[in-house]
Amino acid sequence: MKTLIPVITLFAGCLLYACGNNAELPTVTQVDLARYAGKWYEIASFPTSFQKDCQCTTATYTQTDKEYVKVYNQCRKGPSGSKTTDIEGKAFPVSGSNNARLKVQFFPLIKAPYYVIGLDSVNYQYAMVGAPSRNYLWILSRNPQLEPEIYNRLTNKASELGFDVNRLKRTIQDCSL
Repeated sequence: MKTLIPVITLFAGCLLYACGNNAELPTVTQVDLARYAGKWYEIASFPTSFQKDCQCTTATYTQTDKEYVKVYNQCRKGPSGSKTTDIEGKAFPVSGSNNARLKVQFFPLIKAPYYVIGLDSVNYQYAMVGAPSRNYLWILSRNPQLEPEIYNRLTNKASELGFDVNRLKRTIQDCSL
């Protein structure tokens, strides 16, 4: 039963994520999935139950020849960050969104909105992802650290889009274990 509680909590969190308020949330014009593919470091996010006590969090996207992108999320947990936790899923581009809106699936029958609302369109070095409910927000970078002026620009944009940026928590990325 002890191992079932985290699974139920994670399932409930994902369900709430998928069923949140669907208020209009503008996205970037387009996302080139081939350029978006690869490893991203989580710079900051709204705390979620399924990422509790995570540090050194990364997301790796792999383009497939199917109608989805493979998603592999990983983080370290524990006092020393020595325990690795990971999950695999799929991201399905939403038709007509130029790949700026996706539906991410980690469990059968549950697809959560993944909206790319900020992106370095030149070099794909940083991105900001949110949900229409404004309850979920991630700032991502190709490097473990992000320049302060870029971080500030992204948080200002998130605030303008209706996100409560006071909820953002910086992710520890000192992964030299």
